[in-house]
Formats: sequence, C-alpha cells, structure tokens
Amino acid sequence: MEFMGDLSTSVSANALSKEIAQRVQGLRKQQGLSIEELAAKSQVSRSMISVVERAQVNATAQVLDRLASALGVALTQLLETSKPAHPVLRATDQLLWQESGTGYLRRSLSPPGAPGRLRLIEVQFPSLARIAYEANAAQPPILQQVWLLSGRMEITVAQTVHELQAGDCLAMTVDQPIVFFNPGAEMARYLVAQA
Repeated sequence: MEFMGDLSTSVSANALSKEIAQRVQGLRKQQGLSIEELAAKSQVSRSMISVVERAQVNATAQVLDRLASALGVALTQLLETSKPAHPVLRATDQLLWQESGTGYLRRSLSPPGAPGRLRLIEVQFPSLARIAYEANAAQPPILQQVWLLSGRMEITVAQTVHELQAGDCLAMTVDQPIVFFNPGAEMARYLVAQA
C-alpha cells in the first residue's frame, strides 16, 4: 500500500510549517534567547530564523536540525503535531513535511501523545538526493532504525557507509553526523522507528 501516494489525504505542509514556526519561537522564548543568540548558537542566519518563525519558508532539514540542536531538542520534536493526545492518528491527520532543497518527503505516523518515546515516520527520498545531519547533542540519545521498503540508500553514520537494499534495516544512534543519500535512479521509500 502506497501511503504517500495521495498527498491530499494528509494535513498540508503549510500547516506543519506553522506548527514548526510556533514551536521554534516558543522554545527560543522559553529559553530566553533572542533571535541573534539563537543564530549564533545554531549557525543559522538571523534572517532565516525570522522567516522560519513566521512560517514564510519551508526550511531545509539541515536548518531545522541545527535549530533543534541549538534548542536542545530532537529534530523529531520540531516536526511533530501539537494535536491533543489520542490513540489513533488517521491518515488524513498525519503531518507531511517536504524538504525544500531535495524534495525529501516525511510523514509523521505516530499518534500525538503516544506513550513512550517510540515514533514512526515514513519517508520518500528522491533519486540522487543527499541530506547531511550534524551530531545532535539533544538528550537523551535517540535510537533509530531505518527499514528500507523500496529503492536503494547509502547511509553514512560517522565514517561508516551502509549500503541498503529493499528489505534491509539499519540500527543507529542519532548522536553523530549522519548522511542520507539515494544513489539509485528511483525514489527510495523507508520507515523510520525512533525511540
């Protein structure tokens, strides 16, 4: 079943951009940081932070990763819905986020407020796209498994390159530099489980 095939069945990326904007601004203010201080801490320009906080841009994954790290949270926390807790998250309510530079598409599958730290994410990763994440010092460490459903992926964790084919599953800790790259001619599709 192609869950991402019909994008009209989920909440728009614009809705998630608004939630990301509120979350970044809320965390920044909660920590007593000015935009300038967050810019220095994250190495993201003041102007970029300003447009992210006003939901005027769909920031890249790298920008959001740097902001999350500087704010002491995991990237997943910026990309989750703030809907009230409920044990079921319908397909029509699952948030989509698309990386502006590569077309990488992420769907949050886990119900909001689900007990424990386990989160499920479905990803479509375009051919020849590459996204690099810096080491995120957010505590506690995030354990992540990537199960490749279709296509090919090269995932570099620190200095080790893992070449994945459909059906392969990679386990890693998200506290070191990680590069996702699709060397194939077709879209890669995978499920991410984080805890």
